[in-house]
Amino acid sequence: MSRNNSIMVRLIRVACLLPVMTLAACSTYPPVRTVAQLDLERFMGDWYVIANIPTYIERRAHNAIESYELVGSKQVATTFRFNQGSFDGPVKTYKPTGFVTDDTSNAIWRMQFVWPIKADYRVIYLNGDYTQTVIGRSKRDYVWIMARTPTIPEEDYATILDVIAGQGYDIQKIRPVPQHAAIPGKPQP
Repeated sequence: MSRNNSIMVRLIRVACLLPVMTLAACSTYPPVRTVAQLDLERFMGDWYVIANIPTYIERRAHNAIESYELVGSKQVATTFRFNQGSFDGPVKTYKPTGFVTDDTSNAIWRMQFVWPIKADYRVIYLNGDYTQTVIGRSKRDYVWIMARTPTIPEEDYATILDVIAGQGYDIQKIRPVPQHAAIPGKPQP
């Protein structure tokens, strides 16, 4: 075989392997299942973070609360606040914006902390009276168990963990978020 033919065979092999390597590097996750229908107005308000697979900023959070306010029909002003490191630690506040992207269910959002990046945000569990919810991501890297109260019954927590495990999450990574009734950064009566 001539030198030019040998080089050509190598180039063809590389060209054939390149799409396979690209697909392997860009592995995708099947989307998590969301709730069938989310009443956005009813979902708004304060949610205590009961437990989560924490992001970097949440690793030492106490009293974490996510608050939602509907702005227009499909945009959600969000305030995420918590005490850093202890119940009396400094209050940290973040104000991302949520964009509802699924008109059928309202359960798929894109959450923007920094322009132009929008993160995956999916409501994957919601009880009938809108007092307990789970927010997930298709990558299954983070998850948030939230409630309208600072605690939930053990049976409810166990049920929610089963739902999360059924969605493909490693529930061993879930950590409780220390809570008490005070909302950080808000005067108490």
